[in-house]
Amino acid sequence: MKFLKVVSAVLMMFVVGNVSAQKKKTEKFEKLQIEMFPKAKEGYKQVYIQLPVAKNENDLKVEFFVGVEKLLDCNNHFLMGKVATQDLQGWGYNYYEVESNGETGGTLMACPDQKKTKKFVSLQPEIVRYNSKLPLVFYVPKDLEVRYRVLRPDAGMKKAIQK
Repeated sequence: MKFLKVVSAVLMMFVVGNVSAQKKKTEKFEKLQIEMFPKAKEGYKQVYIQLPVAKNENDLKVEFFVGVEKLLDCNNHFLMGKVATQDLQGWGYNYYEVESNGETGGTLMACPDQKKTKKFVSLQPEIVRYNSKLPLVFYVPKDLEVRYRVLRPDAGMKKAIQK
């Protein structure tokens, strides 16, 4: 009986793994062109997000977060710094330069247990339009990372209530 449970668990992992691998293979990407962007300056790295081709891209948005994982207490924390949008001269494309020394700020609530947990703390997130034809290119300090999520519209438009 125990043997059957182990075999079925292994088979389930295999099936789930194959399904997710097939899903990734079906995503279609435009040819990545990034060579026209400048090289990262010293102490920085160039990172990018390449979005898959999607139906109705005008309906989608991308929210990106620039931050770092840190051990933090129960307060709400944020990374200090800024993201500046730069124009790639002669191309009409944008890229993002991040200025931050990694310092955090936060609320000053008393944390009764003084327990620290690992959390992703970021600059103020930004929302940009979804465009699978162009990568989102970032220049960030070497110790920071960029995360993102795709925002999709609700099923239908709703009407505001008049008072």
